[in-house]
Amino acid sequence: MTTVTRVSATPAALELIERLRAQHGELLFHQSGGCCDGSAPMCFARGEFLVGDADVQLGEIGGVPFYMSRSQFEYWQHTHLVIDAIAGNGGMFSLERPTGLRFLTRSRLFTGEEAAALPKIA
Repeated sequence: MTTVTRVSATPAALELIERLRAQHGELLFHQSGGCCDGSAPMCFARGEFLVGDADVQLGEIGGVPFYMSRSQFEYWQHTHLVIDAIAGNGGMFSLERPTGLRFLTRSRLFTGEEAAALPKIA
């Protein structure tokens, strides 16, 4: 039986995560809610972005925790997020910005079977 996750990453994203971890140490992702940088996954050195009660952890990608605001999760709870890395400028506060690559969130709806197997988020 395959474990159903809420977030995963492409090989390109995993490679970029490793590059950033080698340069910045432990990392953290937070899915931006649409302010300055639109709706982009933002990568921070751990400790540079504080998560709180208003955030939920969707899972991990490449061993890095991935968070989203609880209010945004209410809209996205039916989707599996796939984090990719493509050519372009990253979010202005995100660590990948100087690399010439940016993280991008792709999504798809969970199937009924997948939705039933999802772990609950408190």
